[in-house]
Amino acid sequence: MTKSNYITRQGWNVLDRELKFLWKEERPQVTQAVSDAAALGDRSENAEYIYGKRRLREIDRRVRFLTKRLEVLQIVDYSPKQEGKVFFGAWVELENEDGDIKQYRIVGCDEFDPAKNWISIDSPVARALIGKQEDDEITVDTPSGKIQLYVNRIWYEKAE
Repeated sequence: MTKSNYITRQGWNVLDRELKFLWKEERPQVTQAVSDAAALGDRSENAEYIYGKRRLREIDRRVRFLTKRLEVLQIVDYSPKQEGKVFFGAWVELENEDGDIKQYRIVGCDEFDPAKNWISIDSPVARALIGKQEDDEITVDTPSGKIQLYVNRIWYEKAE
């Protein structure tokens, strides 16, 4: 399955802030710490030097990833045309056959967060929901079999 390149404006801002923090704040600090540790002499048993070099590699790897990812991501802003239907960025209240109710937000794969009930646009539930309206039923294939879900409510967070 391919990853979609959609992201909410909030999600893009979070990744952009992380990139700027790593590049402008953390990397210069770690570089200075490595330089200071190197000046102390024997690098082979210098934990600060070894850890600092490892951390620099981690920072550089993340900076490369974020730089490339931010170039291809497409920000999807709320549009009033979306009202009443499920599209990217929507909050959806779903009810299962047992009457259990859960709320999910459909977001990009770079920002999904199970703790917040944010699900990826690429997930089976989100794919089944796209274009649906309140009172629609969807069927989702799960590892434990097919489940029926009922769309109770749809809403969007307007841009700040």
